[in-house]
Amino acid sequence: MAIVITVAQQKGGTGKTTLAANLGAALAADRRVALLDIDPQRSLTRWSGLRPAKMPRLDLSEAAGWRLGAELDRLKSTHDVVVIDSPPQIDTDARLAIRGADIVLIPVQPSPPDLWAAEGTLKLAAAEKRRCAVVLNRLPAAGRLRESVIAQLRESGHALLNATIGNRTGFASAFAAGMGVTEAAPRSIAANELRALLAEILELAG
Repeated sequence: MAIVITVAQQKGGTGKTTLAANLGAALAADRRVALLDIDPQRSLTRWSGLRPAKMPRLDLSEAAGWRLGAELDRLKSTHDVVVIDSPPQIDTDARLAIRGADIVLIPVQPSPPDLWAAEGTLKLAAAEKRRCAVVLNRLPAAGRLRESVIAQLRESGHALLNATIGNRTGFASAFAAGMGVTEAAPRSIAANELRALLAEILELAG
């Protein structure tokens, strides 16, 4: 049975889609991976359309609404991993994507609005009894805000992944080319960060 990873955050602009794309691309190197794009903006779908033919295969689905549950079951039966890019709000589709997940990832940038927005997603994951973890995304190398956000998250008692994603242009460059950073620049610091994050996610997901 496939592992289902849902990337969820009710605030837009947190790097949710970029994270989903990079996880999918890294996993596709040695697994059968499906991407399920239920974000109305369809940014993951557009990224998939840019993907070079020589890259490992990523199967894409855009199912949503009443078809979402059945499509997720179908993808789970034919793939090793399903990565879901959920809507940037708490609605029925987001709830179903969280309910069907083995692990829910919540990207948070080092800013109060991101922290506040994460609260709703964390509550929804808790209500659905889903394992979830916060991913610090676009994190500066140092600074008071960075340390303040980390301290607040740890004090809250929510699961915070040790691996973080820095504010690096490599992610945007790879995304624009339809690739993950582990494919476009496999020896970069950004790629190493992504691989460390993925290893921690897979360990947590079991």
